[in-house]
Amino acid sequence: MQDILQRLEDMRAGARMGGGQARIDAQHGKGKLTARERLDLLLDEGSFEEWDMFVEHDCTDFGMDENRVPGDGVVTGHGLVNGRRVFVFSQDFTVFGGSLSAAHARKICKVMDQAMKIGVPIIGLNDSGGARIQEGVASLAGYADVFQRNVLASGVVPQISMIMGPCAGGAVYSPAMTDFIFMVQDSSYMFVTGPEVVKTVTNETVTAEELGGASTHTSKSGVADLAFENDVEAILQLRRFLGFLPLNNKEQPPHRPTDDPIDRPDLSLDTLVPPNPNKPYDIKELIHKISDEGDFFELQPNNAANIVVGFARIEGHPVGIVANQPMVLAGCLDIASSIKAGRFVRFCDAFNIPIVTLVDVPGFLPGTAQEYGGIIKHGAKLLYAYAEATVPKVTVITRKAYGGAYDVMASKHLRGDVNYAWPSAEIAVMGPKGAVEIIFRGDRDDPEKLAEKEAEYRSKFANPFVAGKHGFIDDVIMPHNTRRRVARALSMLRTKDLKNPWKKHGNIPL
Repeated sequence: MQDILQRLEDMRAGARMGGGQARIDAQHGKGKLTARERLDLLLDEGSFEEWDMFVEHDCTDFGMDENRVPGDGVVTGHGLVNGRRVFVFSQDFTVFGGSLSAAHARKICKVMDQAMKIGVPIIGLNDSGGARIQEGVASLAGYADVFQRNVLASGVVPQISMIMGPCAGGAVYSPAMTDFIFMVQDSSYMFVTGPEVVKTVTNETVTAEELGGASTHTSKSGVADLAFENDVEAILQLRRFLGFLPLNNKEQPPHRPTDDPIDRPDLSLDTLVPPNPNKPYDIKELIHKISDEGDFFELQPNNAANIVVGFARIEGHPVGIVANQPMVLAGCLDIASSIKAGRFVRFCDAFNIPIVTLVDVPGFLPGTAQEYGGIIKHGAKLLYAYAEATVPKVTVITRKAYGGAYDVMASKHLRGDVNYAWPSAEIAVMGPKGAVEIIFRGDRDDPEKLAEKEAEYRSKFANPFVAGKHGFIDDVIMPHNTRRRVARALSMLRTKDLKNPWKKHGNIPL
C-alpha cells in the first residue's frame, strides 16, 4: 500500500510541475505566474479541488505519442472565492504552450457542464497558443464544444475570461461569448489573425500589441472590459469583482453589510450641475457620492467614455450603474456607447441586478460617420435592452434629457419603475435654441424675437415639471438627497415581479 501511495504522490508532484522547471522559469521571466500560482491567488486558501489531473492527450501523430504531460496543458476544478463556489480552468503555457487538444477541451467542458448543473460562475484564465496543430480537426472540434457550452451557460451563470497570455485564432471566440473579459498589460493579446498573416494578406505592418494588446481592446475595439498592470493585480481585482455578482440567474446578488448611512446627505451635489447648460461636469462624482463608501467598479473606462457603466452597492446591495458622461461628447449617445451600455444592461437583467440610470443626454451624436455606421440599429440595442429588462430600474435625470435619447435612457415609457429628476432637469424634444429656430424659422432675421421665444420655450420645457404633470417623472428631488431617495426606491422594488410575454427569444437588432 505504501508503494501505491508513494507512486500517487510522485504522479501528483509530476503533474504539478507542468512542463518542467525550465519552462516555469521562462514563464516567470516574462513577469507571468504559472497556471497553478494563478489559481492559488484567485481561490481561498486550501479550497481548490482539482479535477482530471492525470488526463493526457490521445494523439499519436508527429511524435506526440512519446510526448505526454499529465493535465495536458490546463488545470481544472472548483474552489471558493470569498467563501463562494466557482468553477475554474487555468491554461498552462508551460505545457505545449497551453495549446488546446481534444483532451484539453474535454476537461474544460466537464467543469462548464458541472458549473451549470449546480449554478455557479465559470472563470477561465486564458494563456494559450491556440489550437494544437498536431491534432488538426480534433482540436477545432474541441473549441466548438467549448463554444456551445458558452452559449448554453449564457444568462444562466456568470462567465468571466481573464486573458493572461496569447489568445489567437479560434481561441478568441470563447472569451468573446463570456460576460466579461479582463486582460493584463504587456503580456496578453487577442486577435483572430496574427501580425504575420495580416502582413501577408493586407501588407500592413503591425505588432502583436498594436493589433490585439490590452490597450487596443480596452480603448479602441471595446472587446475587453479592463486591463491590469500584472497577474497579481488582475487576480486580486477579479476577486473583488466577483463580490458584485450572484452565483446564477436564480439567485439575488450578494448583500454586504455597510456602515455608510443610507440617509447620508451630500450638499456638494446641489452645485454639481453648473448654471451654464453648456458647461460639463463629471458624472462620476455623483456615482461615487451615492454609492456605499464611494466604491464603484467601473467597466470599460477607456472605451466609449461618453457613457459610464459599472457596479456599485447601495444599502449593501449590488446595483448596475449606467450614466451619461457630460465630460465626453457632451454625454451624447453614439454607436460605441449604445453597444457598451446595451450589453451591460442585458447582463444586469439576466442576473437580477437592479439598474440605476443617471441621465444627462442631449441626444444622439449627429454626423455621416454615425449614420453610415448604423447608429439607428446600434442605438436600438440600448433601447431594446432597457425595454426588455424586468429588474428594478431607477432613473435620475440630472440635466438634459432630449429627444429620443430621453426615451432610451430608462424612461418611464420603457417600464422605468421610479423616475426622478433634479430641479435642473430639462426634458424636451430638443434644446431651446434648436427648437425655436425650427418652430419660428420665419423669424431667423429677428434675433430679439428669437431670444424672446427661446426664453419662453426654456421656461415651459427646460424644467422637469411638464414631464411631472404627465406622470413621466415620479418626483423632483433635491440633489443632496439622491442617495436616500434612490435607496428607498430600490428597497421598495426588492420584491418586484415582472415577466415578459413567453417567447423562444426576441430578435435584438444585432
